[in-house]
Amino acid sequence: MQKSPKARRRRIIFVVAALVALLALAFALNTARQAAQWSVLPEAPAARLEQLEAAWRLKQPTDRPPEGLAILLSGCDGVADNMDYWADLLVSRGHAALILDSHGPRGLDRAQAWRLVCAGQALSGAERAGDIAVAIDAFPDLAAGGVILLGASHGGWTAMEFMALSGAGTVPPGLTAWPAPPETLKDTVAAMVLLYPYCGVLNGAEADLWTGAPPSLFVLAGDDSIVSTPDCVERAEAYRRTGAEVETVVLADADHGFDQRDRSILSTLAFDAAQTEIARQAVERFLNENDL
Repeated sequence: MQKSPKARRRRIIFVVAALVALLALAFALNTARQAAQWSVLPEAPAARLEQLEAAWRLKQPTDRPPEGLAILLSGCDGVADNMDYWADLLVSRGHAALILDSHGPRGLDRAQAWRLVCAGQALSGAERAGDIAVAIDAFPDLAAGGVILLGASHGGWTAMEFMALSGAGTVPPGLTAWPAPPETLKDTVAAMVLLYPYCGVLNGAEADLWTGAPPSLFVLAGDDSIVSTPDCVERAEAYRRTGAEVETVVLADADHGFDQRDRSILSTLAFDAAQTEIARQAVERFLNENDL
């Protein structure tokens, strides 16, 4: 007996609803996995190094030997022009600047795959923290002069996770081991610059793990439409209560990614030259105050 059109419609609606529910469940389970900092296929530090070094770029001063190493970490959409902007600033101050591409080596720069990172479904900040560890260990001579971590958005989250994980001695998810003793890696970091980082529930860098952190500067967007600025203000205040040296600068009229020109055609964000200049002045003042 042939089903009626009404019965067929009900069946289609049921199937679609079931698929949506399964997708929502998969999304929730994967988000929980990211929050638990659990990785399916961890790799050795040497394998991570081989993966990353083919894509990263090292800029150095041409008029003098470099003084220390700056590691730059992009937002969830991958390396863009703002990484070169900040790298050039740091090079002008005498540092070698490593633009660390976490996306390309993982295939997250193709077919809009970076959107999975932005949605919290791939490459958490904790997992990406292993990239920092491998990068520091790969440049021992430069790192000996002090390391500056500069991370934007997801990259800022990553720097925060690195500080917490290395302080606790917990191996970053996705690595089988630290490439060097975590306390040694942590102690090389002289300062952190965190541009509009993600400070929400998936960020595991809690205040009790911030002991021994270097001076840190949060540059936040007062009109941020992507991440919660109040979350970061609250997190910075919690760090300060532990005795950490943490400065917060909130750019009242800035939105997320104000320093980035390159972006998806569908993005509602925009480059803001005026806010970028204010941020640059804040970063330079912070570096000057810390003799970097």
